[in-house]
Amino acid sequence: MSETLLSSRNLAFELYEVLDAEALTQRERFAEHSRETFDAAIDTARSIAENLFAPHNRKNDEHEPEYVDGAAVLIPEVKPAVDAFLEAGFLNATREFDAGGMQLPNLLSQACFAHFQSANAATTSYPFLTMGAANLIENFGSDEQKQRFLQPMIDGRFFGTMALTEPHAGSSLSDIRTRAEPAGDGTYRLKGNKIFISGGDHPLSENIVHMVLAKLPDAPAGVKGISLFIVPKFLVNDDGSLGKRNDVVLAGLFHKMGWRGTTSTALNFGDNADCVGYLVGKPHHGLAYMFQMMNEARIGVGMGAVMLGYAGYLYSLDYARQRPQGRLPDGKDPTSSQVAIIEHADVRRMLLTQKAYVEGAFDLGLYAARLFDDTLTLASEEERRTALELLDLLTPIVKSWPSEFCLKANELAIQILGGHGYTRDYPVEQYYRDNRLNPIHEGTHGIQSLDLLGRKVSMNGGAALKQLLKLIHGTCQRAEAHDSLTSLRQPLEQLLARLQAVTLALLGDLMSGKVNQGLANSALYLKVFGHTVIGWRWLEQAIRAEEGLAKGNPADRDFYQGKLQAARYFLTWEVPSCHHDLAILEARDDTCLGMQEAWF
Repeated sequence: MSETLLSSRNLAFELYEVLDAEALTQRERFAEHSRETFDAAIDTARSIAENLFAPHNRKNDEHEPEYVDGAAVLIPEVKPAVDAFLEAGFLNATREFDAGGMQLPNLLSQACFAHFQSANAATTSYPFLTMGAANLIENFGSDEQKQRFLQPMIDGRFFGTMALTEPHAGSSLSDIRTRAEPAGDGTYRLKGNKIFISGGDHPLSENIVHMVLAKLPDAPAGVKGISLFIVPKFLVNDDGSLGKRNDVVLAGLFHKMGWRGTTSTALNFGDNADCVGYLVGKPHHGLAYMFQMMNEARIGVGMGAVMLGYAGYLYSLDYARQRPQGRLPDGKDPTSSQVAIIEHADVRRMLLTQKAYVEGAFDLGLYAARLFDDTLTLASEEERRTALELLDLLTPIVKSWPSEFCLKANELAIQILGGHGYTRDYPVEQYYRDNRLNPIHEGTHGIQSLDLLGRKVSMNGGAALKQLLKLIHGTCQRAEAHDSLTSLRQPLEQLLARLQAVTLALLGDLMSGKVNQGLANSALYLKVFGHTVIGWRWLEQAIRAEEGLAKGNPADRDFYQGKLQAARYFLTWEVPSCHHDLAILEARDDTCLGMQEAWF
């Protein structure tokens, strides 16, 4: 049977040949695990995703949540799927055994979660948001807050959200107007409106814990005046039982083009002046705390984009193998049998492009997950800090590159199906619509590019960038051992050298005060940086594929040859195309910056 969620062989290649997941079992935290326990968790995830998440993906899309008597109503299939996810332990996959978790590496947790993201993005969003909110409280909440809110979240009784966006402010969080007034008893009363709050209301849990950004009366202007508050849907009594309904009102639901099964809500806080909130950590430090959940969400959004692209790729691949149509250009006999469309060169081009995009991005997402494990479990504090710097640098790429190029993969999946591709009789149009939200989720490409060029590449004297350059150079040096990889390695080396020079020049502009000019074309910089990183990850995969071929297992030969061909495509078709973008950056082209409003 054709695989529909992701290739199990590719996952095993990533975990055990490229990223060496088994080496993590040598670390104390993961010592009780083995490849067998890792594979058992993956098998369980695949089973639940296939049997409970995937079957209602289309129904989720066709029957959106409804606003009924002030509450959101979902289709009935969502709760059994989420309950099975909770029962299997995936909500707490990375938590310690003593805390009710599976104590899995983040790498394995992400590999398991990828199956759910591929099967049903909308239903998966509810536990995804809860995991992020729980981690936020665990790291920055008080002991009392952890007891009152975190433990029920770990138990799966309470779910969570992040409430940032306001109607007038959008992504400009410095302009939020939600206010929090001290109540004199250690609590606060919030007043404001939030929009596009995913999971802001639903019947899947006893309570919903909103992580809300707001400003205190004495808050300084801008982002330095933002505080973070826990605002539950229902108040929680000292004994853990639910109290009265808090003054949080579901004002309505948004109806988006994708992720239709996820409630996207408008929430009003404090319409009756009695919205109780609890300050997390220090006043005016809320955005710094929230960045933990935002960065987790950015990596999660990137992986979600990968898996939607992956699902579309696998479906179009199976379709291309099954669909007879036409004959090859040299087939002149109209009475001869039609060939499967996978025999046509242009269909192979579109399939190969998809493979290069989704498997390259999949590798990067799992690499980031393993880096997160390094930030927690490497032996020395210095090693952990270095891993965190690299993860911070790569986060804008992990979020944005798949959101752009795995969406392009979805476009190609539609194209391969031809006229059927954009009908609702086939799933690829839904994959595209679902994935189209990801370039906006958790910050647009423009926001990510400003973060990358304006902050990440220069942070700590460029330490993370230097680390990344060293890693890429190391991969190129290892590739020299394989003559067959010379034509793949050289384009990456050429792009890397030019990107370094452009980066230094642009940072010089920023340091000299030419901020607007230096950042004007940052979106191009993000794309080139992303292609460089994905090219590096493909060269790594190519090295592992060559090593796999050398072992001579006939059963794996086609798999490894496919890896090498996809690496060849990306490094010889995609990577060289970046030089045009670099030329624009080198010239400080001001075509876009210089365009005047009146000229449109």
